[in-house]
Amino acid sequence: MGCMWLADIKGDWQGRFMLLPAAAGGRLAITHCCCNYPKVADTKSRRDTWENSRASFRRQWSSEFGEWPNSNGVSWAGHHIFDLGHGGPPLAPDNVIPAPADVHGVFNKQYPACYSGGGQWSTPGPERPYVD
Repeated sequence: MGCMWLADIKGDWQGRFMLLPAAAGGRLAITHCCCNYPKVADTKSRRDTWENSRASFRRQWSSEFGEWPNSNGVSWAGHHIFDLGHGGPPLAPDNVIPAPADVHGVFNKQYPACYSGGGQWSTPGPERPYVD
């Protein structure tokens, strides 16, 4: 039906390996494809699970990646890549990414457009997205 490119995470490392200077890096594209996933009946239960475990999820996430991002002391929202309304797991570590409030709002507006098919999310993206 369509696919969205949600985030592009770039990692670079410089240091030493066997006493010699070394450098490495990579990129990770986080996408979600809006397939014919049916809406689930237990969305409230999934949302409640997230709400009740959000603080512990963020603590666990922070132990691996560093402090959960915030803006002016307000924590960023946790965006569910595979959304709860279509069966996404509420607490799967690989299903939640931090997103600032304005970006999270854009995500939430674009998901219905992606699931409806047609429009911008069903057209091919750039041939070489990593040209920077």
